[in-house]
Amino acid sequence: MQADTARYLVSRLITTALIVFGAMVLLFALTSLVPGDPAAILLGPQATPEYSQRMINEMGLNQPIHIRLWRFFSNVLQGNLGIDIVSGKPVLKMILEVMPYTIALTFAAIVLAVLTGVPLGVYAATHRGSVLDNVLAFISVAFIAVPSFVIAIFLLLIFAIWLDWLPVLGTSRSGDWLDELRRMILPTVALALGWIGFIARLVRTSMLEVMGENYIRTSRAYGLSEGLITYKYALKNACIPTITILGLGIGRLLGGAVLIEIVFARPGLGRLIYSAISERNYPVVQGAVLVVVVIFVVVNLLVDLSYSAIDPRIRHAGATGRAGA
Repeated sequence: MQADTARYLVSRLITTALIVFGAMVLLFALTSLVPGDPAAILLGPQATPEYSQRMINEMGLNQPIHIRLWRFFSNVLQGNLGIDIVSGKPVLKMILEVMPYTIALTFAAIVLAVLTGVPLGVYAATHRGSVLDNVLAFISVAFIAVPSFVIAIFLLLIFAIWLDWLPVLGTSRSGDWLDELRRMILPTVALALGWIGFIARLVRTSMLEVMGENYIRTSRAYGLSEGLITYKYALKNACIPTITILGLGIGRLLGGAVLIEIVFARPGLGRLIYSAISERNYPVVQGAVLVVVVIFVVVNLLVDLSYSAIDPRIRHAGATGRAGA
């Protein structure tokens, strides 16, 4: 069993490293192919050709692409994500300054989606065909269909402007954590609503499938309570697909956070990437997107390990399959 676990862990680490390597190559290629002269955008139309060429030389854009790629890889391996060509600050420092805002928003949205979506899905599965089950189905589909930035605009109009219950934009400047929590409510709800509906539908479907298994019938035959069967035995196995989807959903949540941060004028990786793209600020774009990719890949690795721990058959099947191959 320990050998299977070790093989599974090593294989996942190798896969993770290859994904990050491929993402770095693709990221470098995409930023190199983006049209527009970054020096002209940064310096403006009044800049002289000599000063523009000097800026291009300082950015290293006059070097062959293979040298620039090698320099990019070597700098990343040393923990150097480059220098912001606008402010002259290290890119890594800029990312670390805003990353807590994005992580806090994403984490809050995940927690809200899970704490709301899972109970709704369980209730819908245990009350299949009821009026509330049909209502939840309609609401879930509606939440999934509407983009998060549209929800964000409506939440702003209703709760911040019409009712004036919550702050409109930005973060707390006074360091008041209670004020910051109030400012987190609307962005968190806007980012989480779609996932609440998705998780509720997924848990409902998984629960209905699990509740038909033989071991559930055996548990009922032994006289176990319905609540114990539902929450101790059925929900554990029904949550495995949900855990997997949550891992994949981290990327979508981070992508949704970009628009949410722009709508609510919040600092974060999303606004940093958006501003850097508009300025053709290649070091910031490459560094910030690379950090997002690494977060996404690491979270998916942790998700893989978590649901292999919940269901050891996944770990054993993966290890024996690779051994047989």
